[in-house]
Amino acid sequence: MPTHPEHTPSYLESRTPSAGTEPPRAAFASDAPALDLDGDWRFRLAPTAAGAPGAFEREDHDDSAWDTLPVPSHWQLHGYGAPAYTNIAYPFPIDPPHVPDDNPTGEYRRAFDLPESWPEGPAVLRFEGVDSCYAVWLNGQELGHATGSRLPSEFEVGALLRPGRNVLAVRVHQWSAASYLEDQDMWWLSGIFRGVRLIARPDRGVRDLEVRASYDHASGTGVLRVDTDTPGLVTVPELGLADAATGTDHEVGPVEPWSAEVPRLYDGELVTPGERVPLRVGFRTVEVSGGLLRVNGRPLLLRGVNRHEWDPDRGRAVTWETMREDVLLMKRHNVNAVRTSHYPPHPDFLDLCDELGLWVVDECDLETHGFEDVGWRNNPSDDPLWHDAFLDRMARTVERDKNHPSVILWSLGNESGGGRNLRAMAEWTRRRDPGRPVHYEGAADPAYTDLYSRMYATHEEVAAIGRRSDLPEGDPGLIDRPFVMVEYAHAMGTGPGGLEEYQRLVEAHPHVQGGFVWEWIDHGIRRREDDGTEWFAYGGDFGEVVHDANFVADGLLMPDRTPGPGLAALAKTFEPLRLVPDPENETVAVTNTWQVLDTAGLELRWDLREEGEPVAGGVLAAKPVGPGETAVLPLPDLPEPSAGRETWLTVSAHLAGDLPWAEAGHEVAWGQARVDRPGAEGASADRITPSQPVTRPRPAEGDTVAVGPAEFDARTGRVLSLAALPLAALELDVWRAPTDNDQARHGESVEVPWRRAGLDRMTHRVLSVEQEDTALRVRTRVAAANSDIALLADYTWTGDADALVLDLAVEAVGDWPCPLPRVGVRLELPPELGEVEWFGRGPGEAYRDVAQAARVGRFTSSVDGLQTPYLRPQENGNRVGTRRLDLRSPEGRGLRVEGAPEFDFTARRWSTAALDRARHPHELRPEDRIHLHLDAAHQGIGSASCGPGVLPQHRLTPGTHRLRLVLRPLA
Repeated sequence: MPTHPEHTPSYLESRTPSAGTEPPRAAFASDAPALDLDGDWRFRLAPTAAGAPGAFEREDHDDSAWDTLPVPSHWQLHGYGAPAYTNIAYPFPIDPPHVPDDNPTGEYRRAFDLPESWPEGPAVLRFEGVDSCYAVWLNGQELGHATGSRLPSEFEVGALLRPGRNVLAVRVHQWSAASYLEDQDMWWLSGIFRGVRLIARPDRGVRDLEVRASYDHASGTGVLRVDTDTPGLVTVPELGLADAATGTDHEVGPVEPWSAEVPRLYDGELVTPGERVPLRVGFRTVEVSGGLLRVNGRPLLLRGVNRHEWDPDRGRAVTWETMREDVLLMKRHNVNAVRTSHYPPHPDFLDLCDELGLWVVDECDLETHGFEDVGWRNNPSDDPLWHDAFLDRMARTVERDKNHPSVILWSLGNESGGGRNLRAMAEWTRRRDPGRPVHYEGAADPAYTDLYSRMYATHEEVAAIGRRSDLPEGDPGLIDRPFVMVEYAHAMGTGPGGLEEYQRLVEAHPHVQGGFVWEWIDHGIRRREDDGTEWFAYGGDFGEVVHDANFVADGLLMPDRTPGPGLAALAKTFEPLRLVPDPENETVAVTNTWQVLDTAGLELRWDLREEGEPVAGGVLAAKPVGPGETAVLPLPDLPEPSAGRETWLTVSAHLAGDLPWAEAGHEVAWGQARVDRPGAEGASADRITPSQPVTRPRPAEGDTVAVGPAEFDARTGRVLSLAALPLAALELDVWRAPTDNDQARHGESVEVPWRRAGLDRMTHRVLSVEQEDTALRVRTRVAAANSDIALLADYTWTGDADALVLDLAVEAVGDWPCPLPRVGVRLELPPELGEVEWFGRGPGEAYRDVAQAARVGRFTSSVDGLQTPYLRPQENGNRVGTRRLDLRSPEGRGLRVEGAPEFDFTARRWSTAALDRARHPHELRPEDRIHLHLDAAHQGIGSASCGPGVLPQHRLTPGTHRLRLVLRPLA
């Protein structure tokens, strides 16, 4: 039965953030007794906020028939209710502070035995994170309630504890007034999703502590101050500091400063009469001066990502192992900074950032983006009734995380419009912690923020901001401040394109100090079919009425943390070293863009290959190159390249020894240069002496024409076979299954004009089939129904006994309203040709504006291995700059394609039409053929799924295009 308003707890629609909770304090460990309460709890789900019948909080309540639910977890991921995803929209009526009567409410019970050694006196019950609002009872006594899902709350319970059995009861509501402050572009998931602990508070112990460790870059010394509520003594053996008093500045040094590149931590201890607390001290000073964000006197260059907490099975209940894997992957892909979008992460994540080295923008648990859909009417950010709730969230963020050297900026939250409460948060934060600047994107008032921050600024806008001229309309008067792209290069599906061009702007303009790619990981939820097939769900897959589909799948990692092609591209763009080999002058230029490190910890290797085959290699002897410096190093004498063989030199930088985040040999950067003279070997198509086409009668089926080893239909001009290898449906193709960036949910779509122009339903009409002296020439007109624009395709086929040559000329006619998706040919091959080898750029997926990670070499894969299983199927798996491609059966039979000079290719077991129709990868069914695409060019990718589209130089404009290929049968 639906609940009645009188049965709804009064706190549920209260703007007051909590009652009965302790003041916020830093997260820290100590020798005080603690009891971990994680594990299996008794659980039941009620449909309304009133809960289920019966006084569940009573100690003697019979919960034997209840289910069990692990803590931490989200109940929707264990079969209770269903997840729901929205980006901006609230999944309930916008009527603050009111919430729906249908309000799933989880009731939890946990009985625990207090250890016999547990001391008498104060103790706190600490919840690290509960979504979204909850009330707590211990041994039948109500402790209070709390909100702020990604923030800790503590309740004093010492007087209620007793020897032996104790019973903890928690009632968690999915919706509350606080839900209006937590609209953070993620799954709406509920429950106790972070840990729960009981912590003794010893007499004369440490309730809270603050560690301030500043660094003077001019003198190389530091100042350490530890403030506590109870006087104590601080010891840091490496600094010669022993039993130093709290509450006092202690000059120490020289010290090694903390940075993301060298995360130097000094182990110490705080001792009070009642408690010992281990300390990890990192000396660093953050400031904005001279229009630049500086740490330890040096301007920062942020190579960052935005990170939501996510696990495909556990949701936001992430483990320490998962958090560490994230940090390791970031470090190994040249990421040096992370924005904790859009809430404070689990505190263990910040410990890992301190230890392994990442700059952190710590963001408050706040977003009211859904109010934008109603013109920001009644936005809590400017409503004084919400003032305390806003300040409470900021205070809990700052107090919990204030002792982390990795945290260099406080962020007020995300996409919450403007208003007096944001101003109050900024003013409070500056007073409380003057040692860290304050960030807020989209600030209409410069008082909110110490930086100029934008989301999804175009390259043109970033360049204007860098020049401090021709500024974007509506600039809020922040242009004299450090500029940070707090979100850019939306990594949704294939892409993102344009990363290299952004990075060149960052490097060209000192006060454009980098940014944070959106985002780290796809938030897919793992599902399993009855046959064991796994796939990942996105918005709408759980029957949500309001949802934003796969917009939750916009990360550099797949949900299972498999790195996507975009992460490889980002790693190349973020390389800290620029390596530019110059074989002609026998040198390599090394530019070190690190801010602290020199190259002493790296080994420079060189590798020479002909047609992808190793010829020579070694290690370069080099003196260290300092941060910000460039050195030109000599190369060894290189062997002369063999005649007619394409030869490439690769110079790469590798870790010379093990580091905490990667083993010796890990590649940090690389550069390539061609050694032989391009074009000297001549295109293979030009080395063929064409033979005359021969007409062969087929009484029952029509005549065929033989061109070299190939058979053509004499009437249509279609190729039928190459030697004994069937070739089907070889024809011009310009369609691709639109990517998320082609669709452009929050940008300028090219899919819409593509479909309007009928590019997904083109038809082919033969204009002529002509036999010339040594060629078969086929002319076709390719167009869509109800359209007068077309493509004229002129196929010229020549060949000798061993090879077939295609020279395809394509001309666009008519007034074209859009770029082409691709231009090339498609054909169908027997399904057994599943082994792939190519000489060209690889090994991974690449497109013209996201090809920086593709190096020239020889690579192998399978057709299945070429695919990228984006959560929503779309164009993927392209390889660029291919010189030679072999597709073989296990017995060695197959097809070789040679470029004159290069081509792109994709090979799949399903058609483009099937790829276009599918909503999830597991819906794609392998066909009885391989669909091979050989392209002269592709339209770039861009990042218009949320941001700018394809840059002009990467657009595939209609006009004239040419593709020259050589096809050879492999026996």
